[in-house]
Amino acid sequence: MNVEVTSLPGIGVRKEFSLSKVDRRIGIVDHRDGGTDLIFTKVGDPDATVQIPLSAVEARTLASLLGAPQLVAQLREEHRELDGVSTRSMPVPPNSPYASRRLGDTEMRTKTRASIVAVLRAGQVLASPGPEFVFASGDMVVVVGTNAGLDAAASILTDG
Repeated sequence: MNVEVTSLPGIGVRKEFSLSKVDRRIGIVDHRDGGTDLIFTKVGDPDATVQIPLSAVEARTLASLLGAPQLVAQLREEHRELDGVSTRSMPVPPNSPYASRRLGDTEMRTKTRASIVAVLRAGQVLASPGPEFVFASGDMVVVVGTNAGLDAAASILTDG
């Protein structure tokens, strides 16, 4: 995939690529002040760009939504020959009792026999978080275990 990066003097950086199934380009503008805009453009007509400002929370959520399925698919492929082992991504909801608390506080491994193998936050993959890792609301947690263990892990993150 070819990502075109364009400096926007005084504004920031535009990063975009062409979509394969439609005559459009999609990308983001990273503003110097830290803001992010989602952009959607008709190929050959940059004046027809739709630009959507995103809050920091919205940008993190969108990045997690886009990143989690690829990571989970990769882990599923790696575990496909292991009977009884599944991989699932699950959010840390805003009202989770573990938002702003340490992973170790969940006692996830002890209670469910499932393991948190990664956390997606703001488009970044945080691999193999330790017990000192602090969850944030909106994190996408990637968990490996049995189906029962994954259900129990989701319940812990949601209800405690």
